[in-house]
Amino acid sequence: MTLLALFIGLLVLVVINVPIAIALGVVAVIAMVVTNGVDVLPNLAVVLFTGATKFPLIAIPLFILAGSIMNASGISHRLIAFASAIIGFVKGGLSMVTIGASLFFAEMSGSAVADVAALGSVLIPAMEREGYPKPFAAAVMSSSATLAVIIPPSIPMILYGVMSGSSIVELFVAGIIPGVLGGLLMMGVAYGLAVRHDYPVGEAFRVARVFETFRHAAWALLLPVIVLGGIFGGWVTATEGAGLAVVAAVVIGSVIYRELTWSGLRQALVEAGHQTAVVMLLVATSAVLSEYLTEIRLPQQIAESMLGFTENPLAILALLNVFFLVIGLFLHSAAAIILVVPIVMPLVTAAGIDPVHFGLVVTLNLGIGQQTPPVASVLVTACSVAKADIWEVSKVNVWFVAVLLAMLLLVTYVPIVPMSLVNLFYR
Repeated sequence: MTLLALFIGLLVLVVINVPIAIALGVVAVIAMVVTNGVDVLPNLAVVLFTGATKFPLIAIPLFILAGSIMNASGISHRLIAFASAIIGFVKGGLSMVTIGASLFFAEMSGSAVADVAALGSVLIPAMEREGYPKPFAAAVMSSSATLAVIIPPSIPMILYGVMSGSSIVELFVAGIIPGVLGGLLMMGVAYGLAVRHDYPVGEAFRVARVFETFRHAAWALLLPVIVLGGIFGGWVTATEGAGLAVVAAVVIGSVIYRELTWSGLRQALVEAGHQTAVVMLLVATSAVLSEYLTEIRLPQQIAESMLGFTENPLAILALLNVFFLVIGLFLHSAAAIILVVPIVMPLVTAAGIDPVHFGLVVTLNLGIGQQTPPVASVLVTACSVAKADIWEVSKVNVWFVAVLLAMLLLVTYVPIVPMSLVNLFYR
């Protein structure tokens, strides 16, 4: 009953267009005051502060800033040109280039929405000029950006790691195989649709062009090697790796490529600050709600009641999949992770489910929600950039969402897929 009352209150505020971070804070403060009286109010400021100042959370603004600098310094254009030189000659090749670019960038900046807006403004018009239909171009851009929620470095994974107490590095490693496999499957779908509808072939393959674009993109390709290699090699933490990403992006963009101007850097800082403020306000207000839920032992009660219904981990994962798929229809991924993960973690722990494995399940579920109305934040952004009707795009996008669903089932019920590298290197 308590959870239902909280959810209804939150839903009402969201429906009347109150920002979800503010809605979370209002619901949490009212619940705390009703339960403990007004004397609790001075302590809430402390909860807000401590909730948003955990050390791993520093990685969020830094990765967001690194992605913004990469988009402002010509790094993205060089990588797109290199990918186009390699596979642009295949039927539907430009759509495959879009998928590859999206997987590289979408979570480096911390926001699939932001990267659809940034990369989509370049790639969607390019696909249209080549003769691809707008709905197809928007669907490819949208779904590939969503798949990147499991490609390291991923902001949703950082949030999940903080909320669940899991290793962020292990979460990053667990996402590599499913992310690459999902990207290949999406490219296969794009190729099938391109053959079926006779979409165009790009520029003919030329070895000279491959070497030329590689030479221009070499430093850009080195950036993820430096950052992720340092994290996975144990030389830096995920938070330190985020700082390294910013330094590397600035050096490559300004010193080597000489395309990062002061105005571009200023714009990147403003954009990163805006995105960071949205995420961190969510984190801070959710800390108050988490405090209240812990006080009334709601997570433990949910775990006990569900374990009374079934103790089979596979059945529990099936129920949680349905739950997160429904939640993803109405909440953005960051809000859903912050709000729901602390509630269900006692159940996950009691059922013996590996929290890193469950982190991949959560992020994929919520990624699918980015493609399904009514919220569908990434899909709506892609449609806006392409100036395409959302329902026309959805008719094409269903094939790519099917890939996301297939990856969800694979990750959920064949845990060796996400966990093989984790077990090999860390356990």
